[in-house]
Amino acid sequence: MASAAEQLAANMNIGSFSKATELHKRLLFTLGALIVYRIGTYIPIPGINSQAFLDFFGNPDQQRGILDMFNMFSGGAVERMAVFALNVMPYISASIIVQMMGAVYGPWEKLKKEGGEAGRKTLNQYTRYLTVVLAIAQSMGIAVGLNASQGMVDNPGVFFIATTVVTLTGGTMFLMWLGEQITARGVGNGISLLIFAGIVAVLPGTIGRLLGLAQEGQISAFALIFIVVLAVALVGFIVFMERAQRRLLIQYPKRQEGNRMAGGERSFLPLKVNTAGVIPPIFASSLLMLPATVAQMTANADLPSWMSWLPTAAAQLSHGQPLFLVLYGALIIFFCFFYTSITFNPEDTADNLRKYGGFLPGIRPGKRTAEYIDYVLTRLTTIGAIYITAVCLLPEFMIGQFPAVGYFGGTSILIVVSVTMDTVAQIQSHLLAHQYEGLIKKAKLRGRGQGGRGGGRGMPAPVRR
Repeated sequence: MASAAEQLAANMNIGSFSKATELHKRLLFTLGALIVYRIGTYIPIPGINSQAFLDFFGNPDQQRGILDMFNMFSGGAVERMAVFALNVMPYISASIIVQMMGAVYGPWEKLKKEGGEAGRKTLNQYTRYLTVVLAIAQSMGIAVGLNASQGMVDNPGVFFIATTVVTLTGGTMFLMWLGEQITARGVGNGISLLIFAGIVAVLPGTIGRLLGLAQEGQISAFALIFIVVLAVALVGFIVFMERAQRRLLIQYPKRQEGNRMAGGERSFLPLKVNTAGVIPPIFASSLLMLPATVAQMTANADLPSWMSWLPTAAAQLSHGQPLFLVLYGALIIFFCFFYTSITFNPEDTADNLRKYGGFLPGIRPGKRTAEYIDYVLTRLTTIGAIYITAVCLLPEFMIGQFPAVGYFGGTSILIVVSVTMDTVAQIQSHLLAHQYEGLIKKAKLRGRGQGGRGGGRGMPAPVRR
């Protein structure tokens, strides 16, 4: 027999969606916030020579470098050097640092485990402060680099550097606030939706560029068909893996309640194969972008002899290069295990099961249950880490044979598909909550009507005229 939630989900249709006014407000707010974000990616920073910078960014050597990935995550804001050029990457880097410190630094670990809601707010405040510091450091590097480049700035000088730092830092802080507002008042994770919007915004241009290369004969029809088939296969594989989970059977014992036996129900503890979601590739990209961008921007500068290795390192951090592949894959695997260990604690899960009388059949409650859950979760995380690494690195390995494959990176496809599935799940949950509230209201009205017709205590029977 289907559960109440499954019955409600089966009854969801266009009619139920049209009546969910709260969901309409959330969707409109999310859409408005994304429109504001897209407008900001077209406003250039003050004093920049937009055409000169666009010509610089259009250099084939730059397009094959790390800046192209940075531009993809920012929705094209980098190639226009817009106020949102830094996007939310400083916030993501700050989140990584705070979460890692929360796992190894005693006072922050105590705040995270024992501080409750107040501790979480304190750590979020630390993340915001660190975001400001990282945004200032990155915008200062960009401002100094642009100021030293001939023709990039209309009036180079200290005033341009100061205005650029304030503009880029302010843009990042505004996006951080906008993402938090989307999470609280919209649908889905705000930061993930901003990155999702940036990737989707550059997809039409990417497809047009690919078709243009095919029309000019730079890529063959076979390569074009292969790229399309690869993208479709990746989407199907990602959907399958994101929905895959291991269900652990949980048994609740029977208990005596008066003259009858109650309890004895069975439920499941679902463990996803990919518990970390899209966080590992986003974290890995954000950490890899900072040193790679600095190395690439200083590769052609007049460097001292002891820094002669920098141009070679910058070249190795380009797409498809061995050093880039090794670092990218290692960071993805690390963050899969690290983020899973932060978001899911087997000991807390085992304690909660024991508190409510649940147990895994054949396994003792308490420590043995925690060890078994950790054992299963480690195996699943290993499979999930291999899956995410393969999806993100497969296009990189094939760039040497089919350079156009780089336009459809596995990271971008993974983020788009995962965020889409998460957003759809959020919408369905809001619809489910709306339908559940509607059923409760109908039940209350029906109860009042029955009380009136039956002449219940304290409720006079209706008078017919």
